[in-house]
Amino acid sequence: MPSNSDSVKVAVRVRPFNQREKNAKSKCVISMDGNTTTITNPENGDIKSFSFDHCYWSHDECKEDETGVFTPDSETSKYADQNLVFKDLGQGVLDNAWQGYNATLFAYGQTGSGKSYSMTGYGANKGIVPITCGELFNAIEKNKDDNKQLRVTFSMLEIYNEQIRDLLVKGKQKQGGLKVRQSPKVGFYVEGLKQVPVSNYREIEQLMEQGAISRTTASTNMNATSSRSHMVITIKFEQVFMNTSGQSTTKSSEINLVDLAGSERANSTGATGDRLKEGAAINQSLSTLGNVISALADIAGGKKKVLIPYRDSVLTKLLQSALGGNSRTIMIAALSPADINFDETLSTLRYADRAKKIQNNAVINESPTERLIRELKEENDRLLEMLKSHGQKGNNSEELKYLLAENERQMGNQLSWEQRLEEARSEWEKTFLNSSKEKADWEQLPYIMNINEDSQLNGVIKHCFDKGKTVIGKENQDGVNIAIKGFSIQAEHAVVYNDGKKMYIEPSSTQSLINCNGARIKTKTQLHHLDRLKFGTTSLFLFMSFTSERGPQDQIDKYNYDYFMTEIAEHEGLAVELQTPKAHGDEDQSSTTTVFHEFVDLMPLITEANAISEELNKHVKFEAEVKSSASHETTAKSKDKEVLVKVTNTLTRKVWIWSKGKFINRKNIMDQMYSEWSDSGQAKVSKKNDPFWDPVEDVFLGSCHVWLQPVAYRVEVDEHFAVHNYHGKEEAVIHVQIVPCNEKGKPMVEDDILVDSDELLGHPLYFHVKLPQCMGVRWVMEDNSRGVYCRCVLPDEKHQIVTNRIWNKPHSELAFTKQISYKKVSAKILQNLLTQSLVLELWGTQDKTEVEHTEEHVSRHLDVDIISPTNGAPDYSFLQKENKQLKEALEKSRKTAHHQNGTTNGLDVDLAKNIQIFFKDIRSVQLQIQNMKDIAEGVQKDGKYNGNMKSIMEDYVTSLETTDKQLSTCVQALRKSVMDTIKKNKSK
Repeated sequence: MPSNSDSVKVAVRVRPFNQREKNAKSKCVISMDGNTTTITNPENGDIKSFSFDHCYWSHDECKEDETGVFTPDSETSKYADQNLVFKDLGQGVLDNAWQGYNATLFAYGQTGSGKSYSMTGYGANKGIVPITCGELFNAIEKNKDDNKQLRVTFSMLEIYNEQIRDLLVKGKQKQGGLKVRQSPKVGFYVEGLKQVPVSNYREIEQLMEQGAISRTTASTNMNATSSRSHMVITIKFEQVFMNTSGQSTTKSSEINLVDLAGSERANSTGATGDRLKEGAAINQSLSTLGNVISALADIAGGKKKVLIPYRDSVLTKLLQSALGGNSRTIMIAALSPADINFDETLSTLRYADRAKKIQNNAVINESPTERLIRELKEENDRLLEMLKSHGQKGNNSEELKYLLAENERQMGNQLSWEQRLEEARSEWEKTFLNSSKEKADWEQLPYIMNINEDSQLNGVIKHCFDKGKTVIGKENQDGVNIAIKGFSIQAEHAVVYNDGKKMYIEPSSTQSLINCNGARIKTKTQLHHLDRLKFGTTSLFLFMSFTSERGPQDQIDKYNYDYFMTEIAEHEGLAVELQTPKAHGDEDQSSTTTVFHEFVDLMPLITEANAISEELNKHVKFEAEVKSSASHETTAKSKDKEVLVKVTNTLTRKVWIWSKGKFINRKNIMDQMYSEWSDSGQAKVSKKNDPFWDPVEDVFLGSCHVWLQPVAYRVEVDEHFAVHNYHGKEEAVIHVQIVPCNEKGKPMVEDDILVDSDELLGHPLYFHVKLPQCMGVRWVMEDNSRGVYCRCVLPDEKHQIVTNRIWNKPHSELAFTKQISYKKVSAKILQNLLTQSLVLELWGTQDKTEVEHTEEHVSRHLDVDIISPTNGAPDYSFLQKENKQLKEALEKSRKTAHHQNGTTNGLDVDLAKNIQIFFKDIRSVQLQIQNMKDIAEGVQKDGKYNGNMKSIMEDYVTSLETTDKQLSTCVQALRKSVMDTIKKNKSK
């Protein structure tokens, strides 16, 4: 047979910025020149280049015509539209199919990089799949040869969590999904997968719509959106040639069109350190695909004895022929142009670079039909004999039965095409009998349409509202008119009223979670056109009102998944903490914008995790929070933020803080666990494999900054500082003393105080850091089995200073002292003292025993402010009383200390006051200098100064004279104050 050994053809395509990237003021890090793609590291400017078969620039230089199709905006534009991509890639798939070769096209890239747009398209911009199918049937319709029969069958499946779902089968599917079997003739195949004969392109369109509905329904139930699942469309194309003697020859081709899950699912780097990082089956297919590609690339490079792990995942079993086998394969890698996605984009480019090295050995699949049938019959006879010899028992016998059934199915496929086509047409009429009526309904009546994380699945599900009352709730419930799936959906969830002029929605019970335009509704509420609705925790819908209120200006595309999530985040108070990003914010806002969107992305996952926890009775609560790096830095200037997840067991009151990556990894395992529970009614796992559990760990509670400027003058610090958490809420009060001393630890006297900090240069510096006590610790007040300790962080010091752990006491006597020594103060050390701080971090400890508390004392009250209990909250008066007593004790200790220390403390207080006055004056000098800078900027920007340099110079001279006088006055005042204070103290 003819054969052709060739490499996998690889193309890359870069999309435009999305709205999120525009808000973050992203810069483009991708450039293309011919077949070379270059990526620039935004941090250091390093450039890496890659060569591919095709490089498509779809980032800009385009226009939208009157039909909504995007095309190049000029003759010189390098914009690659959908037609060009099809011409280069899709046409090759078609040509291979007509020649009898198997063909595979798969799209790879991170979520939102444009994979689905290239594969299926959007609106008028059709992708490779629909154009390929349309062109195939255009050619079939032109066939006038009576001796050639052309047959097309269509199948569509989804792989999620290592389970296969047939997207063309309605209703509940087989528990555990369809199974992958292996046959000596055809290799790996999916047992029981529905393969529908089709006779025209419209039938394929309808099947794809049906598959999209199935996929959307499942994603609403488990949120298994395109970012988490793989979709495989298989078109089997057969050409049957009849000769004059009545014999036939069949030339067959399988066209596999694969839309892979988001590539960020391929690794668990974000879950570094998680004991369960290998536990999620959801990551298995993509990570195995990467291993297969790497192994095949090694073989192509001449490496010997390489094991190709096809069998390690469902996806790689089905793609075995496409990767190193009997197929002509094309890979399209979708790229984000934004600097904020640099790491993932570079990973995609490297992935594609490895894939182009793979060598396939495609052969034309052509054989006489009679011979094919004969071989199948012979194979059946052999299998029957083997079945008898195995005595109908064992795993091998079961596998033989499956192979026998598959052979019989293939024989049936060869013998009765017309009959199969007629059966499919009959089923078709039943399936789509009501489709035209449903379309007429939503064109005339108010309705809701689904919104999905995958924009390709938006509007796939529509529910109409007839005049009168419509009940929304769970499926298979009496009296429910519209059944929706998802977490936290009640048996009867909501009632919608249509009086012919206005629409209203009302929750059916207090347990019914309904959000309208981001805010929860608890009473009957009027609906307006384009209102955004969320039912339960995962089901999102856009309300379309009466036809009289709809119009071309509706901009339905604006209300996508991101819009819904951002709106909900704003109403839940996230905007207060991070500030909702503005479309035209300044450059400093870009990092905040990125964190904001990370938070928004995490919100639905946290909501799902809480819902799964509730259904599985895990008593674990998840909350997102934002870590501020400034809380840990001695300069307190960092604007870096990080999204974390706080995890609380409401029975044992244990608390964990997870990174975003670790939470996502655990969430994947929770999905797997919930899926098993849904199928079998149980999901028993050991504690060590439970994604809801971890060994206890220390928890960061809050921090405070003790500025070291007084130490540069050998002035003591003796104050009480409030310790605040990431949200700015007070967690405790800590007493801090920083006492300058000599090498032996003896405290300095007043004569050692420096008037000028530069006097420290070249000399040693010693001081004690003392933490006498920590009071009002909220962490311990909530659960007295807990404890605390402090970490002290000094500027440029690698080693942290840690206090002893104090257990069970909200008022903790730390009694901690540590001497800090600098043998010789350098300019850098002095600068650190003048401008930086000592960071005190308060950490919470937890008892390793896991005692369950009664429900009435559980964590729903953990976040109540102990100073200001809310209405309906438990009685915290005893905490208020204790808090008051602590404050009184604190004030008393201050007065006692002042009385005991007498003149020494008086001296320190006076000095501190004088230094405060000095720095206040210095700030006015700084303001004056800033004023001078403003004048300079005005000269450069404002035209009113042109030709009038004399007046400008006069302004400068005046400003300089004023500054000089103020600076001299400040220094003299400080010297006089310090000397007067010292003299006054000595005279006493």
